[in-house]
Amino acid sequence: MNSENEAADGLRMLMGLEVSAVSFVRDFVELHFDGPVLRAFSKPSGVYGGHEWHFPAPGSLDLMHRYIGQTVDGCEEDQERMLALRFGEHRFVVPLDDGSSLGPESAHLVGVDDRGRPSPLGGMWIW
Repeated sequence: MNSENEAADGLRMLMGLEVSAVSFVRDFVELHFDGPVLRAFSKPSGVYGGHEWHFPAPGSLDLMHRYIGQTVDGCEEDQERMLALRFGEHRFVVPLDDGSSLGPESAHLVGVDDRGRPSPLGGMWIW
């Protein structure tokens, strides 16, 4: 597990970045930021446009696609409960508690290499 400072550095890297893609990979979700990638292995939830959603509930995929084009303007982390990204009035939350995780890890954040491509060489944070 990351130290609190290291994990916070990873999330701060996303500040000001725009979501370029939302991907559904078997049983997890990825947010892409034209380089960095946040993988949610536990079931994310959030609020978009005043509508609360919980993956994989009906309607959640449609709401998650609406994050594309949104810019991260805030982040928070509680290493025992959750990490969250804010996009104005919208919020994307990855639960970190033991009951929510489907395996030993709840989330990964992969940074970018010197060419701007996703790579652990640019940093990798694991929750």
